[in-house]
Amino acid sequence: MNKAELVSEVANEVGLTKKEVNNVIDAMTSAITDALAKGDKVTLVGFGTFLVQRRKARQGVNPQTGDRIDIPAKDVPKFRPGRALREAVG
Repeated sequence: MNKAELVSEVANEVGLTKKEVNNVIDAMTSAITDALAKGDKVTLVGFGTFLVQRRKARQGVNPQTGDRIDIPAKDVPKFRPGRALREAVG
């Protein structure tokens, strides 16, 4: 499902226009992104939690040359599904 299909599905479910639903989805993703950029976590009970996790620095190998390279530490976004979502899928 892509964003346009999601917008259509939600618009049919709640009775709003596609434009209104698109604005809500854009605002929601923007709010989640802003919270993660600040280092906060976002929990939607029953759905899951968005959080930032730190990846440690490590050594890697360049597959073309075989040379060892240093991969720096970095923060990456992560999603942990909630129990209701896990049960609905599996």
